[in-house]
Amino acid sequence: MTKSIEFYFDFSSPYAYLGYKEIKKLEKKNSFKIKFMPIFLGGLHNSAGITPAAFIDIKSNYMVRDTKLVANKKNIKFSFNSYFPIKTVNFMRGVIVAVEDNFEKIYIEKIFDAIWKDGLNMNDPIVIDKVLKNIDLNPETFLTKATDGKIKEKLKKLTDDALKKGIFGAPTFFVNKKIFWGQDRLSYAVDEVKK
Repeated sequence: MTKSIEFYFDFSSPYAYLGYKEIKKLEKKNSFKIKFMPIFLGGLHNSAGITPAAFIDIKSNYMVRDTKLVANKKNIKFSFNSYFPIKTVNFMRGVIVAVEDNFEKIYIEKIFDAIWKDGLNMNDPIVIDKVLKNIDLNPETFLTKATDGKIKEKLKKLTDDALKKGIFGAPTFFVNKKIFWGQDRLSYAVDEVKK
């Protein structure tokens, strides 16, 4: 049986993007699968009583420099989004729709790239429509599905379940009931999945 690494993420996190790009490469080289675990990071932070780095000036300034440094060191195409923060709750709900309709890999790739590689204003409905159309999705139909009450509840439950496991941020890699928080802990999660 192929083991898996649960990848807890929100498109709003530049570190989740960097972790995503790395875990995809490692999945190809190793015998594990990525289990995508969408969460709503804002809701998780609120429930855990955490103020995100993006809302603390000194940390926010550091994050911009640090993510660029990590991307350069890892040779990942990256542009810190000038429209940050991006409101991602509907995109995260969209992951659930994409999983149900079996196109999560392309969806996750395109949304992450739109925000953190291409630096698009994914708060702008016109830009969102273009990105969704480029994935061969009807934006109106897709966003109607993504905002359905059942999908909203699924994302809320995934986020609540993450907090119950002790997860408090993104990206988090979860293997063998162990938490590895941050893109810089991915290699530890890979070592753990090999056990």
